[in-house]
Amino acid sequence: METNSTRLKKFGTFGGVFTPTLLTILGVIMYLRLGWVIGNAGLLGAWLIILISFAITLCTALSMSAITTNIRIGAGGAYAIVSQALGLEVGGSLGIPRYVSQGLAVTMYIFGFREGWLGIFPDHNPFLVDVLVFGILFGIAYVSANLAIKTQYIIMGVIVLSFISVIWAAYEGSMFQANEDVLRFGSFKGSVENNFSGSNFWIVFAVFFPAATGIMAGANMSGELKDPKKSIPVGTLWAIGVSFVIYMALAYWLSRSATEAELITDYYVIVEKAAFGPLIIAGILGATFSSALASIVGSSRILFAMGEHKVLPYSKFIAGQSANGQPRNAMIITGILIFATMLLRNINAIAPLVTLFFLITYAMINIVVIIEQNLGLISYRPVFKIHRWVPWIGL
Repeated sequence: METNSTRLKKFGTFGGVFTPTLLTILGVIMYLRLGWVIGNAGLLGAWLIILISFAITLCTALSMSAITTNIRIGAGGAYAIVSQALGLEVGGSLGIPRYVSQGLAVTMYIFGFREGWLGIFPDHNPFLVDVLVFGILFGIAYVSANLAIKTQYIIMGVIVLSFISVIWAAYEGSMFQANEDVLRFGSFKGSVENNFSGSNFWIVFAVFFPAATGIMAGANMSGELKDPKKSIPVGTLWAIGVSFVIYMALAYWLSRSATEAELITDYYVIVEKAAFGPLIIAGILGATFSSALASIVGSSRILFAMGEHKVLPYSKFIAGQSANGQPRNAMIITGILIFATMLLRNINAIAPLVTLFFLITYAMINIVVIIEQNLGLISYRPVFKIHRWVPWIGL
């Protein structure tokens, strides 16, 4: 007789790891804040921010891959990784900020969806849009992770079409600025929200960094993967590589297709410069929706795993499942958290908080690998081997 755990293990590398990871990385920041990052930091500054962000996430992904090929990983992603390596107490101390960061990320993606939606229907009530999107997301995630994965395939097609619109614009001559006229280094003027009262490199970095934090989207599904030891490293690293190329190329196109004033003041600059703006709007809506969907599914699995291990109060309730093994109680609690954080109302306010909690998670994963490597434990024999300096760079 099959158990709930057995029935849940149904996703492969592409559907369970690569797709949710890629779609989470290609989210709201790419469509609605990349131009602003370039306008503040310049092309070379933006490339440096992208490079630092992806270097941190790549090293963390390599560390995560080493750990996942050394242990039998259960549900909960990063929480499960740290718990099995250093114990439930340490895992729980990571699991809580990791869970909160996922909830905040869902809110950030909902706000991104709202900005895209209001670009089409400016008269619609912003809070009502947020509530309706949240309701749809919660409904899909509550039914099953399988429905969420199937939804993401459709969204990936929409995002590909939005990139075709950008490529077509470049082919048609949208890049009117010569390379020597491109804004190489910006003056960090700030944003519309702070009346351009100034900014700095690290503030802009903090706003951008959540763009690169989708690497855990696949790992969060660890308890529902057919072969997590294979799928997590392969799917995550491919998603990072593909998304890095897209970000670097898109930054170059924007820097040559828009002026500094347009980049810094117009969050919809990519819509206006693409060959067919409605495809970009569709991409914004699709990317933000899919990122939110992957995060809400993943965050509920983290909470469920902590409940199963009894590291939280009311763990028995948190670990409650439906007849087909879905963590319904954890999903309800997650929904309440997300709805509460929606009261913050601003992407630029949410993004630095997401950055903070994700950096804590990444630091813990890299620290686990450093400890395992330096203790020389005979039990530490990962199939996916990395050099000793990799986790140090990730810190």
